[in-house]
Amino acid sequence: MTDIAAIFADPANWAALAALVTMEVVLGIDNLIFISILTNKLPEQYRARARAIGIGLALGLRLVLLSLIAFIVTLTRPILDLFGHPLSWRDIILIAGGLFLVWKATKEIHHNVDVQGDDGLFDTERAGLSFGAAIVQIILLDLVFSIDSIITAVGMTDHVPIMFIAVIAAVAAMITAAGPLSRFIEKNPTVVMLALAFLFMIGMTLIAEGFGAHVPKGYIYAAMAFSAAVEGLNMVQRRRRKR
Repeated sequence: MTDIAAIFADPANWAALAALVTMEVVLGIDNLIFISILTNKLPEQYRARARAIGIGLALGLRLVLLSLIAFIVTLTRPILDLFGHPLSWRDIILIAGGLFLVWKATKEIHHNVDVQGDDGLFDTERAGLSFGAAIVQIILLDLVFSIDSIITAVGMTDHVPIMFIAVIAAVAAMITAAGPLSRFIEKNPTVVMLALAFLFMIGMTLIAEGFGAHVPKGYIYAAMAFSAAVEGLNMVQRRRRKR
């Protein structure tokens, strides 16, 4: 307790905490969009439960990884060369996660565009996914985003208590936003395509990061915010035309 009090006696650590909470919330948006799209394909009575399990797993994985912080740091050490580029376990995990996101987003965009298809994956009146399959996919992406989040946190502060508080605060924000975001996506089907495009872009970013090409997150989120603003204007226009 004395150590924690000493940590927060330093104003610089409060600034680090604020920055880390902000970063964790921003990084959690990607995870939350994926969880919202995935759980909306379940029968309505299972959606809230699946969201709670998915976000709970995100918190659990992050806290477990924080307790293994010394091991997580070693994941950044190169273990093999691919086409002359050294890759670490972190890089491999990011590339695998990025490929999964690109595959998933492409598949869902195809089903969403192909209105003649049999799956009806984004027909809000039909379920397109089993509960178990949804949880497995959420776990896979939780793992990718958690490792990236923890490694980023290690680069911002050396104090594990600050990391714990930031992670818990970010997940609490995800829990608060999960229900409204899922309902918003369900009521506005065109937003699904935009969200899938975001997931595709995030997947490509993860692959690029895995191969050592740093992509400033500010550019990514600025593009997402601009696209969301344009879609918001389209929604306002459609509502006014209906009136």
